[in-house]
Amino acid sequence: MVIERIEIFITELPTRIQRTFSSGSYDTGASKDALGKPVLVKLHADGVTGYGQIRAISPGHFVADTVHSMVAAIRDIYGPLLKNRKLGDFEGAHQAFDSRLAGNPAARAVLDIALHDAWGKALGVPVHQLLGGCCQPQLPIEWSVSFSDDVSVMIEEARRAVEEYGIKVLCLKAAGPQGWRRDVRNFEAVRNALGFDVVIGVDPNTGWSYSDTIAFMEAVRPLDLGYIEQPTGRRDIATLAAIRDKAAGVPVMADESLFTIEDAFQLAQCRAVDVFCIKLYKVGGLTPARKISAIAEAAGVKLNSGGLAVQSQLEAAASAHFCASIPATRMFGAAEFAFALGGAGRDPLVGEPAIELVDGMVTVPTGPGLGVIIDEDALERHTIHRTEIRL
Repeated sequence: MVIERIEIFITELPTRIQRTFSSGSYDTGASKDALGKPVLVKLHADGVTGYGQIRAISPGHFVADTVHSMVAAIRDIYGPLLKNRKLGDFEGAHQAFDSRLAGNPAARAVLDIALHDAWGKALGVPVHQLLGGCCQPQLPIEWSVSFSDDVSVMIEEARRAVEEYGIKVLCLKAAGPQGWRRDVRNFEAVRNALGFDVVIGVDPNTGWSYSDTIAFMEAVRPLDLGYIEQPTGRRDIATLAAIRDKAAGVPVMADESLFTIEDAFQLAQCRAVDVFCIKLYKVGGLTPARKISAIAEAAGVKLNSGGLAVQSQLEAAASAHFCASIPATRMFGAAEFAFALGGAGRDPLVGEPAIELVDGMVTVPTGPGLGVIIDEDALERHTIHRTEIRL
């Protein structure tokens, strides 16, 4: 089955999402144009249509991709490179991408996900079967709590996650302008409000120094810190390794430090972290995610996966299929895509959700491909820009 044409859609988000972390904030309603909107791809091949969707989270964060760069990369470079390419040729597609345009992981990811969706539909199997099978038919879900200058706001969001959605793993954003001592008070307040039955980790998003991190961990040690995610700069692997040496059993997770398979190798070689956080939009899709998973397995590093996936069942489903293909013993914590499952409102592009959050867990879709059925009328209503590539 040969790829015939590709459609690119920029879609609106009917619900406004505002989030704050150490490197700034993002706001899906801050711009009236395409900035910050999701990019959806439809890939057509011999009567089969594959879908992928990724929301670029730049500007204002650590990923360079923007909506406009995604569309341009797909329209001008990556899309034409798929001409006459067979659906299941994932490696060939990525090799072609590498030969013409480096980087741009979000643009690569949305195409890679659409390729997997189409190939799964062509074969009549769910995507996780293409990735090695279903090791985990159900997945626990984590909730990322936005930073706030008012800790009562953080407590309210954490309570909502636990009481309304049954979440059992929380991650508190940290490294605000008031310093690590404020983060200690925030952690303590949330822990006291929710008790010790909930796992609570912390994510400074590279906003701390080595000394900040060690001081914070020492201060909250009696409060059962679940893990610490990317406390320091993404390129400072030596500092991550030094923090891990001092962590005394608290798992250290790499997020911003992990974009490529080369990043994964360096982190593993330096024994810098206990966990790799794989987000499809920053590693380039399911194909490179599997390679990073293999490096992690060889190095004894556990995996975490997700991404914000705001109101996107397609993006959440792709992460769910990836997580499902990894044995539970190799995973850490819980997957992070609660905001695709009702936490930020329902996905406007689907009728019946393929993935629903029940008591802190989701069941991985078993239908062909991603298992998500897009409402074409809804897609038309919510599209603010469309481009077609005929191959």
